[in-house]
Amino acid sequence: MNEAAGRPEVTAFFDEATFTVSYVVAEPGGGRAAVIDSVLDYDPKSGRRSTASADRIIDFVRTQGLGVDWILETHVHADHLTAAPYLQQQLGGTIGIGAEVCRVQEAFRSVYNLDGGFAADGSQFDHLFRDGERLSIGGLTAEVMSTPGHTPACITYVIGDAAFVGDTLFMPDYGSARTDFPGGDARQLYRSVRRILALPSETRLFLCHDYKAPGRDVFAWETTVAEQREKNIHLHDGVGEEDFVALREGRDAGLSMPVLLLPAVQVNMRAGHLPPPEDNGISYLKIPVDGV
Repeated sequence: MNEAAGRPEVTAFFDEATFTVSYVVAEPGGGRAAVIDSVLDYDPKSGRRSTASADRIIDFVRTQGLGVDWILETHVHADHLTAAPYLQQQLGGTIGIGAEVCRVQEAFRSVYNLDGGFAADGSQFDHLFRDGERLSIGGLTAEVMSTPGHTPACITYVIGDAAFVGDTLFMPDYGSARTDFPGGDARQLYRSVRRILALPSETRLFLCHDYKAPGRDVFAWETTVAEQREKNIHLHDGVGEEDFVALREGRDAGLSMPVLLLPAVQVNMRAGHLPPPEDNGISYLKIPVDGV
């Protein structure tokens, strides 16, 4: 699985407002790159968007003289809006996500009561990845692993000695992703994590979020397979599937909904595009009342 040539150069961009980490992944010594899990700033009080987080990435890419081949999503995010269309407009690149995004679209189409004008077929994205598919980032080869559980569409990108796992795992002192969103499944998550942790022990794991576990003073988002297998509080070696499922489902029962879930999902399942504007030229986000 970790056959990709080269060790990618990874630069992280942390958005503290949403506790999200975005990445620029570049071929070593080369000129091509991918952007993973970008953030578009969104103020839920005013409904206004801004691009400060995305502009940091754009400035870095241009300063480094990089060309962007891919703009990648690990899943349909529920805690921030993706900046994929804006980045594509500024930098080029192909927007990709896992093929099971269709299941997420179908589940949330009913939540938002979308009419026949919305196609739940993934066509809003440029490319849908299947398990085991490969893609090129300049001289780097990346492989896609299907790692559902948090959502049906979660995928991990394995690029050289690095794996970008999205929300599947957190730092070892924080544990694992919730599985109570539509299509989530604790049993699937356990099996997905075991698949990730079967990668070579030295594989670098890059996470999509960090919330600072109690007692830790700094944010962190890079770990290794070996560290996760030894120390992850939910999924270290020796934790069985039944024990994990009981723990995860018990924790999920007490969690509140992410602040940006309802605005974010309806944008992110459209590959970052807003719903079609109405006759006054303004796009509106739907918030179901007592519907979720």
